[in-house]
Amino acid sequence: MYELAILARGGILLTARAVATGWPPGRLAARLRRDGWQRICRGAWAAPGKEVDWRVHAAALQHLRPDLVCSHGTAAHLHRIEQLGTDGPPDLLHFTAPPPARPTRDHRLRLHTTTHLTDRDHTTRRGLRTTTPARTVADLIRSSRTREEAVVTADSALASRAVDGVRRGALLRYDDLAAELTTRRPGSTRARAWLPWAEPSSGSPAETVARLRIRDAGLIPESQPTLHTPDGRPLRPDFLFRPAGLAVEIEGYAFHGTRRAHERDIARFNALQSCPDIRRVLRFTATEVFHHPHRMTTTILAALAALSR
Repeated sequence: MYELAILARGGILLTARAVATGWPPGRLAARLRRDGWQRICRGAWAAPGKEVDWRVHAAALQHLRPDLVCSHGTAAHLHRIEQLGTDGPPDLLHFTAPPPARPTRDHRLRLHTTTHLTDRDHTTRRGLRTTTPARTVADLIRSSRTREEAVVTADSALASRAVDGVRRGALLRYDDLAAELTTRRPGSTRARAWLPWAEPSSGSPAETVARLRIRDAGLIPESQPTLHTPDGRPLRPDFLFRPAGLAVEIEGYAFHGTRRAHERDIARFNALQSCPDIRRVLRFTATEVFHHPHRMTTTILAALAALSR
């Protein structure tokens, strides 16, 4: 019999592999528990001391089921695509597999079955087989319950931004996403209707929702335009109503965190007010955007009216 550590792959041991090398099932279970191995799911164990997070769980399931491809919300986490209202690690692991897909007893797994899954639809990301960014976003938009959910996902993938403290480039182009949504599948018609609301220059989910709420109020500002301070330094406010000289900034959930970050924020605010194109700056928190959008749009309308006098 081989030593268990030798049989593990990436710190994950499949009991079927150990049994195939001669380990008796009863003796194997006792040895695993005695040596401190951690049960990930039925048929898979993690090496002693290994942190068992959602990625380890997903890897174990893929070792057990090579037909499983990470998709939907799980793929979004792997690609660092933001979704509305899904902060932190995923509670539910999403996989897509071609039929016939065997049922699973794992309550933390959501299995999507489809005949539309080719080698071009998946890639490897952070060590896991996962749907491509285009396929991931298309799947999420098709299954979105609201326009806001759909557009937040699209904006995140189309934009270059920092997600979970990691700066990444744009994951796909608008035309690639539009082409992905031409496939006749449930939800595609509604998804295509939502896609024109996407804006690749958007900087955060809160900014996306603010833009949608502002446009619902009949206003169409410029998104992330480049302005210049008197000394020539470029600045990009979230929204600009150029004729009125009104800039609108959306503050995300993240706290300043440090005195230096707070100082930078104040310096940016002052610099923005010094731009020749700016007469007034409004700032709104993510809480206002998500929970009191009417208050935000009313304030903007009032400021525009005052500046037009």
